[in-house]
Amino acid sequence: MVKPLRFIIDNLPTPIGTAQIVSDEEGHLRAFGWYDRDERWRPQLYAQYGDVELVEKRDPFGLTTAIEAYMAGEVHAIDTLSVAFVGTSFQKKVWHALRAIPAGETLSYGALAKRINEPKAVRAVGLANGANPIAVVVPCHRVIGSDGSLTGYGGGLERKRWLLAHEAKHAGGGLFRKEASI
Repeated sequence: MVKPLRFIIDNLPTPIGTAQIVSDEEGHLRAFGWYDRDERWRPQLYAQYGDVELVEKRDPFGLTTAIEAYMAGEVHAIDTLSVAFVGTSFQKKVWHALRAIPAGETLSYGALAKRINEPKAVRAVGLANGANPIAVVVPCHRVIGSDGSLTGYGGGLERKRWLLAHEAKHAGGGLFRKEASI
């Protein structure tokens, strides 16, 4: 019998709801999701990793502390957190590109597709963005419609709006600075 993967989970109250942080035993962040959206990210976790054992532990590897600092206004506190994900090579390419969008800036799906040298893959970029298992730290909320509109977000549009305004306030700039230059 194969032993299930062991992941560490912690709950974090935030200004926009309780979040759950999931890491592996090496300290890599594997998932971050909103507790009230448990029906979305937990099945995704099991689909990605199969049988997993979730062990509760406070502040695994300082991940909770870093995300608390982000929520308190230190928006760069999460920039260097170690992440690991399971996905297709295309998804991973998109997720890595998301981490390069600076806090306080936004990028359209089309611009993100161009950044990863897949200019015709706008829809695929959108799907990969929507499948991101590590919200906030892999900042899928920084991707917006080509007309500047706030498009779907797994945590809900109100959270996306709050995250963008929070980052704009603490990273400098206006409400949202469009088209990050990387």
